[in-house]
Amino acid sequence: MKYVLVIGDGIADEAVEKLGGRTPLEAMDCPNINRLAGGRLGTCQTVPAGVAAGSDTAILSIFGYDPRTCYTGRSALEAAGMGVILKPGETSLRVNLCALEGDAFDGAKILSHNGGSIEGEEAVELMEDLVRDPRFASLAAAIGFTIHITPTFRHTGVIDAAHEPDRAGMHFTEPHNILGAQIDRYMPTGVLGAELTALMRASFEVLRDHPVNRARIAAGRLPANCIWPWGPGSAMALASFESLYHKKGSAVSAVPLVWGIAGLCGVDTPRVDGATAELETNYEGKVQAVLDALAGGADFCCIHIEAPDECAHAGDVEGKCEAIRRLDSRVVGPLLERLGKIDPEYRVLLLSDHPTLLSTRGHDGKAVPFAIYDSTNPGEPRKFDEKHARATGDFLAEGPMLLRALFA
Repeated sequence: MKYVLVIGDGIADEAVEKLGGRTPLEAMDCPNINRLAGGRLGTCQTVPAGVAAGSDTAILSIFGYDPRTCYTGRSALEAAGMGVILKPGETSLRVNLCALEGDAFDGAKILSHNGGSIEGEEAVELMEDLVRDPRFASLAAAIGFTIHITPTFRHTGVIDAAHEPDRAGMHFTEPHNILGAQIDRYMPTGVLGAELTALMRASFEVLRDHPVNRARIAAGRLPANCIWPWGPGSAMALASFESLYHKKGSAVSAVPLVWGIAGLCGVDTPRVDGATAELETNYEGKVQAVLDALAGGADFCCIHIEAPDECAHAGDVEGKCEAIRRLDSRVVGPLLERLGKIDPEYRVLLLSDHPTLLSTRGHDGKAVPFAIYDSTNPGEPRKFDEKHARATGDFLAEGPMLLRALFA
């Protein structure tokens, strides 16, 4: 039997006035997802009580790891996903390229946590020019800070062991939780707070008038004009996925966070050309990568779709609904059509890792709906949404119960 985990990042939500008081899942007609709900339908508490809600803690939990004991910070996972394995004493930071409004750093508002969805050569050029800037380089060297660049808005910074900070004394605000707010009262505080704030200010002064950003503004796009460090982490170790479940696994995603979790537990992480964390991504290529992994000997494969989460962070109701529609038609539908050709006996688990609320544009830690479909006992299709999942009374109290249920 083959097993597939489909994570629609942030698809769960609360009632939205623009959707007539319904959640996006309630408002959508998703026939393929509804087929999955013909199996087991319920809710699961993927984020443990007292743990910050996010894809890092939720996906660790879904994969079977307790974030209360193993979690050392989001950036450590993203660093691992980029092939940066932290050494003892090193501290990693998530480094976003963000979009700030205006020409002055003081009093600026944050408009986008992802630099207006910047990616590719533009992101690389901006970051390479930034780290080469003499003033920025001097400030970074003073705290042993190195930035590992990616072709996305997500980058990873590492503070070397010689400047080993007290990670518990570092305080940051996640940029996607303060969109539209003035940044002044959300600067890093505590250990190295002043030094990291100086780096942010310097990055704005370097990137504000960069040719890439002038061209983006002229084209009606947001500039990626400031770095935003957050999510400190340290080296993390995870028990192997195969030792937990006796299954060989693979994980298909476009984000370093998922690559990092998968890589640290020994799950393969094939890269897909054209795969992004945005609404426009190579859905077909990601589905093919799942099928190739299963046909090539993997017992289990996870496919992670980030777009609903990104649209919710942007407050984009139509975008989130369209992301769910594409999850249904371009991911779940093709999987159901083609999995049986690899093995007629297969199971599919679909869920939201956590809710991402359009009302707040942030994450939430409430229980999420899940569905487990079994090709040998498919059941009649039924609506997959928060309300119908709660109505079944089938509740899993913790994330690690999900894969145990899938493999049962």
